[in-house]
Amino acid sequence: MARAITYKFKGQPRKIAFSYDKFHDIYEAVAAAEGIDLTAFLKMEQQVAMTAKRTAAIKDFRQKEFIRFGFSEIYLHKDDSEL
Repeated sequence: MARAITYKFKGQPRKIAFSYDKFHDIYEAVAAAEGIDLTAFLKMEQQVAMTAKRTAAIKDFRQKEFIRFGFSEIYLHKDDSEL
């Protein structure tokens, strides 16, 4: 099944192919497509995961940081018919 990600980066709509073989999640895929280094982000995300009492804190951190990077409206589509 083909998967695609649609998102906006700094207001510009984009679409990329996605595979779990190459990326852990959709956030890593869009960052790689835009050439953003996630080293510091992933270290901070690990620290949030170790100290957070609920998983919602991790999701909230991830979403806010990607908004700060310039991303919005990130969606994973299962096949091309959903686009």
